[in-house]
Amino acid sequence: MRAPMCRVSGQGVRVLEPQGTLFFLLLMVAFAGLLIWMALTKQIVFRVLAACLAFIPAMVFGIAAVNKYYDYYQTWGALFTDLSGTSGSVPHLSAASLRSTHGSVRTFIASSSNAQLDAQIGYLFNTTVTGPHSHISRTVFVYLPPQYFQKAYSNYKFPAIELLHGSPGKPSAWVGAMDLIPIYQGLLASHKAQPAVLVMPDTDGGYQYSLQCLNDPQPHGLQDMTWVGEEVPSWVASNLRVQPPGPLWGVAGYSEGGYCAANIALNLSARFGFSGVLSGYFKPYPSQVPANGKPNGTPILVNVFAHRPHLAMLNTPNKYILHFPIGTGLPQFFIVAGAEDVDDVRNAEYFRQELLTRSPTVLPVDVISGGGHQGSVWREALTPLLSWMTTTMTQDMKTKQANARLEAAKRAAAEKAAAEKAAKHHTHTVVRKPAPQISKISP
Repeated sequence: MRAPMCRVSGQGVRVLEPQGTLFFLLLMVAFAGLLIWMALTKQIVFRVLAACLAFIPAMVFGIAAVNKYYDYYQTWGALFTDLSGTSGSVPHLSAASLRSTHGSVRTFIASSSNAQLDAQIGYLFNTTVTGPHSHISRTVFVYLPPQYFQKAYSNYKFPAIELLHGSPGKPSAWVGAMDLIPIYQGLLASHKAQPAVLVMPDTDGGYQYSLQCLNDPQPHGLQDMTWVGEEVPSWVASNLRVQPPGPLWGVAGYSEGGYCAANIALNLSARFGFSGVLSGYFKPYPSQVPANGKPNGTPILVNVFAHRPHLAMLNTPNKYILHFPIGTGLPQFFIVAGAEDVDDVRNAEYFRQELLTRSPTVLPVDVISGGGHQGSVWREALTPLLSWMTTTMTQDMKTKQANARLEAAKRAAAEKAAAEKAAKHHTHTVVRKPAPQISKISP
């Protein structure tokens, strides 16, 4: 299990933000001041108090040092967003609300937002999706691009990308720590990416778990892949104006989410045409699951495929790919690794070589310098990932539509030719009536 720690390159850090120099200096000054107080005071009660209080800045300093090394939280807002599992004033839409407006999110949100603003920057909301088969009920964040609210796209069904966070983590990490929305808005504004609906589900159900998007065959085991890979996309397609799950859906993630993206794309290839693997791994680790599959249950470490070698193979992408049926539609992969993590780079390159045994065209691994298994790599990868995936999706959609129009035109021409031939044949056909027979009358 690998935590989604990260580091941002090329971005300034404010001095009082979680990674700011002044913030660290203040912590050191507070710690030193409390130590001096503990040494100088003569009353035992104040010495104990000073020692207890000194523990606080020392602990915060340690946490902040880890955060600075991996550079995960850039701002206090991002920290609050991720740890609280919310994103400020992001509205919560219920499934009943969506159904009451016949799937028109724009109609529902018109009363609480600015339609003109939505058409400029898009709309972010979260909802709760309950799986009819998995019975899992968790939060899903959804970002609708500006085009979703523009008149020119009123009848357009958008492609969709499901984005999976790492562990420990929540979907709000995409909004806070990963800066997904402003990055994507910038790409859309500069026409470097095409509009798509972004779907961010909670893949673990809590910081204490690491489910790895697996269907646990153990008694009472959570069916996480079913919820993430089947039920969430089906819910989105039923309630929003998006393409049905299939070639125009993508799944991408970082760290544990990268493993999920690779595994889901291969096991549910009929539902996803694209996969983005950012510092992902290609074989599962033991999972941290809730006891008896109950929400908020005590986390226990288990190998969910123990004594089930076939299921283990199916959920190990670097093994399953060699058994993937040739001729079956293989999703298109975008693989990223940080140059400083030798294992990530080696595993990514090895998996790409395996992909080449099933497809002659696989993108080279995008090796990003200046970072390892870190968020700087993943944030930097979002720009080429979203640009490539959304542009390719749109091109595939246009090609599909053009082919459909061509086939429709061919059918119409064939039907017209057949009708003209039938009419011509009918015109030149002479129908001969039998001559009347005259019977003789006896005298």
